[in-house]
Amino acid sequence: MIKEFDYKELEEATQGFSPTHLIGKGSHGLVYKGALQDGKLVAIKKPSPGLQILRDNTKIDNEISMLSSLPQNPNIISFLGTSHDSAMNKVLVMELMPNGSLHDLLHVSTMPPTWPQRLEMAMQIARAVQFLHEEKPLVVHRDIKSANILFDSEWNAKLADFGLAVRKNENIDHSRVDSLSQPAGTIGYLDPCYTTPSKLSTKNDVFSFGVVLLEVLSTSKVIDLSRTRTHIVEWAIPLIKKDRIKEVCDSRIELPMCMEGTIRHILRVAARCVSSREDLRPSMQQIIIDIDKHRAIDRVRVPIWSSLLESVVLIRRGRRSASRFRGAN
Repeated sequence: MIKEFDYKELEEATQGFSPTHLIGKGSHGLVYKGALQDGKLVAIKKPSPGLQILRDNTKIDNEISMLSSLPQNPNIISFLGTSHDSAMNKVLVMELMPNGSLHDLLHVSTMPPTWPQRLEMAMQIARAVQFLHEEKPLVVHRDIKSANILFDSEWNAKLADFGLAVRKNENIDHSRVDSLSQPAGTIGYLDPCYTTPSKLSTKNDVFSFGVVLLEVLSTSKVIDLSRTRTHIVEWAIPLIKKDRIKEVCDSRIELPMCMEGTIRHILRVAARCVSSREDLRPSMQQIIIDIDKHRAIDRVRVPIWSSLLESVVLIRRGRRSASRFRGAN
């Protein structure tokens, strides 16, 4: 059963939905940080002003339906309940993600994540999408992008914003015409193959995930007008094919030699995800197996190198000690 929050409590929690409490803004909704009467911090999502005027709750109703029907998952934002104002505009209450979005971490923060952190993020995002694709009936998120990936207090990545998500039933009615049946997503992340309702598939999400993967490893904007090839796929894929991986990778931090092979392989995974041929795109399960296999190689390789370096240091220290001993005699 969905918990119904007292709207007045939510107003008090956000000081009347004050702009000072606004932590997120999109075309479909506004997200506010609030402190409930018991002290619990939450995120409260309202429809955007335009949708409120139209009394259009389609997206937020869809998000409530999706999140309330999904089992708890560590890589999906937690749904806490709903409420509504006097005009019957719906409000969605979710767990607060205090460390912001992946988009801000990559493009606003001055502290770039380390390479191991990027691989962990990629795995967490991939697990979230795999979880949706393995639901019965399966769920296609349709709006996977860095702005919809949020971090909790422990810097775990979670997938959010289910306003466009749809369950793909085998008997889906492709003749239905409404905002949720038509192709939708965000420019730059939207699969170019997804042109009609009948083209809806998990491969649409795989394409978007591939774009995010390129974004995570390069910290390049998805659409960059300063480049000749403005879209990240058009820019990165030719470089990956020519094995010029360092030109794709974030230049602010050095790529360790021991991780070059893994990053090269994961860039090739990203290239398969964004293939113009849907049949060549891997499933999320295949992606996770691929990434995890190469992360495991790194976990083995690093201790080996650490042991070798430690041995060299000890040998050199031993030689210096022996030399000093001989000198003293």
